[in-house]
Amino acid sequence: MESTEREHTSGAQSSAAVMAAGWTRVGEREWVRVEQPCSVNLGLIIGEERALVIDTGAGPRSAGRHLEAVRLLTDLPLVAVNTHHHHDHALGNHALAGAGVTEFWAHQGTIDALDQNGEAQRSLLSEEDGEPEMRAASGPGTRVLPPTHAVTSSPVDLDLGGHQVTLMHLGRAHTAGDVVVASGPILFAGDIVEQGGHPQFEDAFPDEWLRVLGKIIAIDELYQRIVPGHGTTVDADEVRAHYHRLARAIQVADTALNEHESDATKSIPVLPFGPVQSRHLLNRLRDTRAGAL
Repeated sequence: MESTEREHTSGAQSSAAVMAAGWTRVGEREWVRVEQPCSVNLGLIIGEERALVIDTGAGPRSAGRHLEAVRLLTDLPLVAVNTHHHHDHALGNHALAGAGVTEFWAHQGTIDALDQNGEAQRSLLSEEDGEPEMRAASGPGTRVLPPTHAVTSSPVDLDLGGHQVTLMHLGRAHTAGDVVVASGPILFAGDIVEQGGHPQFEDAFPDEWLRVLGKIIAIDELYQRIVPGHGTTVDADEVRAHYHRLARAIQVADTALNEHESDATKSIPVLPFGPVQSRHLLNRLRDTRAGAL
């Protein structure tokens, strides 16, 4: 493992500098760091010829910090993937493009969302997100840039040189266009899995999300560690716990929608999520089942 790190590290960067940049090594070639203030996990997988950046942050400031951190580990050409279209995961694309990245991957649903409604993601940025230029659409790296390469229903294998990663769309879940990234025994799951906080349902497809979690559980023997979109790296047991919480929430929400159709929010106190997330869950269940989405 030490020889691999030396081979792919740009210069003689000290381990102290790498740690100061917030990097955690989760596999032989896989790294993750938490980009603040959005507390989003941004990943890196280093091959022999190029490296894959997983999510790009909320704008040029976070993307710039991440790129600087990446260059502590590797000077290889970069490819990027967006796990989904939400602002903290995808609004750094233009800044990375300005730094020379030309190949961006995502599911077609993510590409469409950024192409058709990307400005809505910009409007979700708050002062606390620390991206004033992105909020104002002013300055370099502030355009909403949809990815250039689409993942569809078939997995995409990317050759990084001596190491292959697989981009997979397991179905609609947290959004219509979630992509997971498999690299050896490590799975980057984006916001399909979230540790330490409630799942967000504003753009979710709850019934399908449950099925996607079931698919991850079904292949859990392939992955020793799972990197969520937010929070610490987990194992398959945490994914199972996430599955059961969501299954219970859908069951309670079903009862509420059937018995209290005029005011299903009466079920919110017994749902295993916060009141805001629970309200979004109820609304999305109602709308997806009515065919409104």
